[in-house]
Amino acid sequence: MSAQDWAAFCLTIVSLIGSIGVMVRYMVKHYLTELKPNSGTSLRDSVDRLEKRIDELFVALIDNKKK
Repeated sequence: MSAQDWAAFCLTIVSLIGSIGVMVRYMVKHYLTELKPNSGTSLRDSVDRLEKRIDELFVALIDNKKK
């Protein structure tokens, strides 16, 4: 292989690694936005609502048991 072939091969490898890095960065950024509250539509907001409902159920069960 000539020097030009090696240079092309190295450039191809660097480009592939860079492309994979950009894709991973995009996916991480996208998934992290789901974990931040945004007034009701994110995964985090759903989890917060479920936790609140479960806490209310526990309080109701405890109050019912005391009677």
